[in-house]
Amino acid sequence: MSRAAVSEALTEDYIRTARAKGITERAVLTHHALRNAAVPVVTVIGVSAALLLSGVVVTETVFAIPGLGQLTVDAVLNRDFPVLQGVVLFFALTYVLVNLLVDVSYLFLDPRIRY
Repeated sequence: MSRAAVSEALTEDYIRTARAKGITERAVLTHHALRNAAVPVVTVIGVSAALLLSGVVVTETVFAIPGLGQLTVDAVLNRDFPVLQGVVLFFALTYVLVNLLVDVSYLFLDPRIRY
């Protein structure tokens, strides 16, 4: 993903302009290409974090590890609805927080994005 994003960024006009100004290839790569290519990479990292969060229930159940996943399964089996609501609310808030951090990081990574 990183390689594809960087190779696509290196074909853009602003890279050609930076090279025409006489900026070294290393500076073009680090300051221009990598910064703009980081947006899709950060998006994939955010999606992966959400998948890890959802996989915790299965992982903790299979390996008998005590944690939030095991707590969720026990709450479902015992019909403990307040605990289940709390765990689901925690998972939902964590998911929203990760997505918010990914979106806010776009401001620092890509200068073209303005909110």
